Amino acid sequence: MSDAAEAPLISRRGDELEDELHSDIADNDDMSTEWPAGRPGLFIWLLTLSAGISGLLFGYDTGVISATLVSIGTSLSDRTLTSLDKSIITSCTSLFALLASPISSILADYFGRKPVILLSDLLFVFGALVQALSYSVSGMVLGRSIVGVAVGAASFVTPLYIAELAPPAYRGRLITMNVLSITLGQVVAYVIGWLFAEYGEPSTGWRWLVGLGALPAALQCTLLLFMPETPRWLVKAGKSSDARRVIEKTLGPDLTSHRLVDSVVKGIELELREEQGNAVLANNGAKSSSRWRELVKVPKNRRALVIACLLQGLQQLCGFNSLMYFSATIFTILGFSIPTLTSLTVAATNFVFTVLALFLIDRIGRRRILLYSIPFMVIGLLLSAFGFRSIKLPSGESNTGRPMSISTDSATSISSSRDAAVIILISIMIYVAAYALGLGNVPWMQSELFPLNVRSLGSGLATATNWLANFIIGLTFLPLVSIPVIFLRFYLQLSLSFYTCTNMTHSK
Repeated sequence: MSDAAEAPLISRRGDELEDELHSDIADNDDMSTEWPAGRPGLFIWLLTLSAGISGLLFGYDTGVISATLVSIGTSLSDRTLTSLDKSIITSCTSLFALLASPISSILADYFGRKPVILLSDLLFVFGALVQALSYSVSGMVLGRSIVGVAVGAASFVTPLYIAELAPPAYRGRLITMNVLSITLGQVVAYVIGWLFAEYGEPSTGWRWLVGLGALPAALQCTLLLFMPETPRWLVKAGKSSDARRVIEKTLGPDLTSHRLVDSVVKGIELELREEQGNAVLANNGAKSSSRWRELVKVPKNRRALVIACLLQGLQQLCGFNSLMYFSATIFTILGFSIPTLTSLTVAATNFVFTVLALFLIDRIGRRRILLYSIPFMVIGLLLSAFGFRSIKLPSGESNTGRPMSISTDSATSISSSRDAAVIILISIMIYVAAYALGLGNVPWMQSELFPLNVRSLGSGLATATNWLANFIIGLTFLPLVSIPVIFLRFYLQLSLSFYTCTNMTHSK
């Protein structure tokens, strides 16, 4: 178990026979461009802070919908929102993120990583304003869909942008900083949502809540105007001199670092040549080939794609974002008097344990931290299922508009229902803590699995898998809440199958 836990997520050795035929080039795949292992400089932290605002936007958008759904009242289309309305408003963001993610990978290859992030910022601003000015369900869906395109592009390109700028020794930590900014955005959304719900005007508070998402997007757009493109993309685009300047800023003013610039650039160029050679051999000597064919036909690329897509899919199918989207609705059903404030415990737990992951992930390793955290996720889900079994949930459309109390068969069952609600809250916190330590971070390090030639495409497809699973969760969760038996079976089957699939993945 110890040896398996310490093994990398994807092995570069033991490839099949067809890989051995290309050993003259492929044997060097373990060689990576060596950057100094010193402390990351101020420039790196500024780059991470700038790019991490995308995570803040992502997190804010995820968290803001939870408070919005319980505060919106009859402001849209002059009626109370139904379960279907809430599901569509929530899931349309994931659907358009799914559509945008593969397209953003192509754009990032042709135009660079930075322009795609800038475009997503503009879409964030526009989508936030459309939502704030909406007076119908269709207008809200349009605004959420625009934000979905922005989220889909940013969620893919931002980790890639950081990974290609950060020194390998600190890459995991800096990418985790981006995930940390997502959790911070969720905390901010819950706090602002609670403030508007308690002290704001009900008819307009939610509009300010969604409209505030435009501010960090505008800030990031301004900051990125002064930020560079990644050196790997610049070398790939034939702009090695520009790449040298970026690396000089990255390594800092130290004289020894300056001497390493040329070797780093040459290392990137060698990596590119080797990958191009692998692509030619994989396509029987063809001088040019489709990136799609290279991604699927080269065995280690195909294996990397399977692992990345599986991790991204499991990250959503484990049900975490259903808590982010509908936590206030869930706590309303459970009878908590201030559901938006109770929801803050979910976001706060996520934030605290993501901070802990920031310090552990490079020390423990990606695979080991997954294997250690997933069993606690399963425990949290099973405890939650046990708690829901003790509560009679409202059925039909009664759970769609107004705050509700827990329905019980007798006065003596009220106390047990309240105890069950507390059990559910604690189990959710256990689950979220374990998620934040492992599965919330590791899948976003997917760029480490792919070589440069297929990195954008492979990462884009993996991110699209994330959004497909996210869309399914967002669209089906509330209807499942209306059917208590299915809701219970959903959690039980999900936790068991998730644990089984993960063990099968890591046993290979």
